[in-house]
Amino acid sequence: MALHTRKRQVLTPLELKIMQVLWENGPGNVQAVLEKMPGEPAPAYTTVQTMLNVLHRKGKVKRTLRGRAYEYRATVSEDHASGSAVEDIVDRVFGGSVEGLLMSLVKSKQVDAETLARVSERLAEELEKGDE
Repeated sequence: MALHTRKRQVLTPLELKIMQVLWENGPGNVQAVLEKMPGEPAPAYTTVQTMLNVLHRKGKVKRTLRGRAYEYRATVSEDHASGSAVEDIVDRVFGGSVEGLLMSLVKSKQVDAETLARVSERLAEELEKGDE
């Protein structure tokens, strides 16, 4: 099992929605983030404000005072956040086994042999780039 000395801070579903707005649209204040939030019903203004403050405390966003409102911008990339989430799932659900995750995807027919072959080719290309 993969053990980690630091605790990962995986984003909650609402935090992820807020981060996706910042990743897609760039920096914004609470109102701007709220207006771009997907889904119905939209969360309350104060909920988005609270979650942005939580994300700020976690170091996932930075804020700058612009006039009377804070403007928030993401400090972690989408790739980093998704990588942390996948790592968390692999650790918690599959005991740290990436092979276990892959086999689960195959058994549940979410990945087929053709997809695995394409991924294998891309993996080989990435490994070659690393050797250069």
